[in-house]
This record gives sequence, structure tokens and C-alpha cells, in this order.
Amino acid sequence: MIKFFKNFRNDDSGAVTVDWVVLTAAVAALGGVVYTAIQDGASDLTSNTNTFMDGKNPNGTGT
Repeated sequence: MIKFFKNFRNDDSGAVTVDWVVLTAAVAALGGVVYTAIQDGASDLTSNTNTFMDGKNPNGTGT
């Protein structure tokens, strides 16, 4: 029984799996943050472009 516990304590084959799970979760979270930042920036750009274009005359005369 003592041999079993010594082998169990020295067996670290699952540690790599835990590392990959944590790394994958961090990458997924970072992807979500980047997506949110890009989405907010694109919405602001669209709004600013719309505001700019509202005051323009397609004939090129006046404002």
C-alpha cells in the first residue's frame, strides 16, 4: 500500500493537462476582451462616420 502512495505522489502525468487547460482559458478570455474592444471601436467609428456624412452634400455644394 505504501508503494502505491509513493507511485501516486510521483506520478505527474496529469499536470501537463492542467497547464494546457489554464492556458486555453487565458487565451479564450483574452480573445473575449479583444473582441469587445474591437466591437466598441467599430461602433464608435460607424457613429462618427455617420455624423460626418450627414452634413455633406453629394453635389459638392454647401454643407
